[in-house]
Amino acid sequence: MNRTREKRLLDRAEESALVVQAKQGDFEAFDQLVRHCERRVWTVVWRLLGEKEETENVVQVAFLKALEALETFRGDSSFCTWVGRIATRAGLDVLRSRKRKENLSLDELALDEDDEGSISKPQLIADWREDPSAGIERQELRTHLDQALDQLSPTLRAVFVLRDVQGLSTEEAATELGITVGNAKVRLLRARLALREHLTRAFGGEEMARAHIDGSGLGGLAAAGEYDA
Repeated sequence: MNRTREKRLLDRAEESALVVQAKQGDFEAFDQLVRHCERRVWTVVWRLLGEKEETENVVQVAFLKALEALETFRGDSSFCTWVGRIATRAGLDVLRSRKRKENLSLDELALDEDDEGSISKPQLIADWREDPSAGIERQELRTHLDQALDQLSPTLRAVFVLRDVQGLSTEEAATELGITVGNAKVRLLRARLALREHLTRAFGGEEMARAHIDGSGLGGLAAAGEYDA
């Protein structure tokens, strides 16, 4: 088990060397890159879609697209981040496909009737301000977070995953979703408020919730009433 974990924890130099080898046709090198990134990419897509079969399909498609487009990878970001972007776009396509199958508006991801409405401020909210995109390690927290994400609407879930899980800027998330930056900020705030309220209730109050959050690196669900910059 430890050997497998060590193989996946490549530093940037090792990753870059594997990318060069993969571009030269070394499929074993590409397979190492897949094993290095697959858990991270799977987590992002799972939190976007919340359905196992769809997630697995999207992850497979993302790595196939990455292989096909490998020559275009310039190394401006890590390979995992690059594949994550590919997977995110594929996941958004799945969300849009769901809407078509449900005979709802094709633009539902871009339109939200409540974007201009007032923002409620639930009482059970802890003031957590650490980095929202940091790694989530504790299984209990992951379970509660996934349950909370499953309760979000697709519009809120998408912007939260893009911004706080995938790590895109607010402007990039807005572009991916085809919405204004202002709407992205409103949706992100709504999503964070809903998730924080769920986690606070799940852990029995603010102090217990803060203890779990601070110990796991997910402390930055923004303070109530604040817009993300």
